[in-house]
Amino acid sequence: MTAGSRRPQTSRRRADGIAMHLAEINIAKPAYALDDPRIAGFVNRLDQVNAIAERSPGFVWRLQDEAGSALAIRAFEDPTLIVNMSVWETPEHLEHFVWNTVHKQVYRRKAEWFEAMKSHHFAMWWVEEGHVPTLEEARAKLDHLDCHGDSEEAFGWAHLPHVKLWQTQRCA
Repeated sequence: MTAGSRRPQTSRRRADGIAMHLAEINIAKPAYALDDPRIAGFVNRLDQVNAIAERSPGFVWRLQDEAGSALAIRAFEDPTLIVNMSVWETPEHLEHFVWNTVHKQVYRRKAEWFEAMKSHHFAMWWVEEGHVPTLEEARAKLDHLDCHGDSEEAFGWAHLPHVKLWQTQRCA
């Protein structure tokens, strides 16, 4: 592979030929109210990060309300939890967005803005092409990951052996 070239995208198909995409949910508990200046560095970058995601290769869909944000969406019993959910064509597409764009700069500062969570806060799973995951489905994937660990039902980065950037790029 030459410098600057990208490895081939790993698409997935079921045995019956149906194309599969990768869904993800990421939840966080802000350490401060979202209008607090101490978390402004996160809140003020959201529109930029979301715009980059939407323009990124392999992006399919993201959870958002009528205003284009997910900050006001309450998906959990704890009303302070914020949620991000998206669908990507392949794990490599999501990996590239997470670790090779401005998203990485925001991620590196997460300890400043968010409380550590005792349960899984991130899960991925396969969905049929065209399927838009629901919040109920996503909550079930997080619960499954908490109870059973990585499986074909729900998993983290380690379950995708061909995706490696998370090992060298993550900071937590």
